[in-house]
Amino acid sequence: MRSALCFSVASCVLGFSIAAFAAGGGGGGIDSTPAKPVDPAFGQARALIEAKNYAAAMPLLQQVAAKDPRNADAYTLMGYATRKSGNPNGSLQYYNQALTLDPKHIGAHEYVGEAYLMLDRLPEAEQHLARLDSLCLFGCTEYRMLKTAIANYKAGRKPTN
Repeated sequence: MRSALCFSVASCVLGFSIAAFAAGGGGGGIDSTPAKPVDPAFGQARALIEAKNYAAAMPLLQQVAAKDPRNADAYTLMGYATRKSGNPNGSLQYYNQALTLDPKHIGAHEYVGEAYLMLDRLPEAEQHLARLDSLCLFGCTEYRMLKTAIANYKAGRKPTN
């Protein structure tokens, strides 16, 4: 009985871990197709973004998108780099492209919501928060981050780059 209980608990924990990991930046869940190798330019762009070198990341991300026009992650990061460079309005085209490619992309929903707050477009930010709420069954960081950003906005603290 005890071993059966342990197995059941382990299966649940392992199952949730695999599902959470597989969801990645998008929200598509577990897919039976093998993962594509990550383009080295994408990895370099991510490192540049982490170093806050947004301008240098853009050409690399554009190169990734040119090779793989269906790469929602590349468009999301282009939007992020554009927004963080001080152009929230310009970032919308990239976020919208990412969401066209992957309507469940939780990162794109969070980031476009933050861009809308920067542009004083609260209702649109709240629409993306509602979408995240429906995508994140057990809650997710992206939902919590956008919810906090909206609460701060309502308290008079508008987000900046």
